Amino acid sequence: MSLQIHREIQSGRVMLRLEGTLDGRTAHQLCDSLDAPEAGEVVLDFSLVRDFKDTALAVLTRDLGTRPVQLRWLAGHQARMFRYFGFALDRAPAGVGVGDSETGLYTADELLAG
Repeated sequence: MSLQIHREIQSGRVMLRLEGTLDGRTAHQLCDSLDAPEAGEVVLDFSLVRDFKDTALAVLTRDLGTRPVQLRWLAGHQARMFRYFGFALDRAPAGVGVGDSETGLYTADELLAG
């Protein structure tokens, strides 16, 4: 299991595009990368995460609550869990994937289409 973190600087903010598997161990690596000196405003892009374990949610909800961060392109379950812990989520553009439901609840057709 591995996670690749692609770092981009855009208009004074750090965009981290995550790719691969996100579990408890790799979530700690992600949180460590957020401690970089240039990490002011941070955007986490989950669009390329193919396996997102609940153990990662436990780490991220604890560690991300202490810094300004935007979360993008989360799947339904993960989006709901972050909302339960009080995180505001950026919505994906309408019609893209299953991450565009405002409620975090999806019909079977929406899930199959994503």
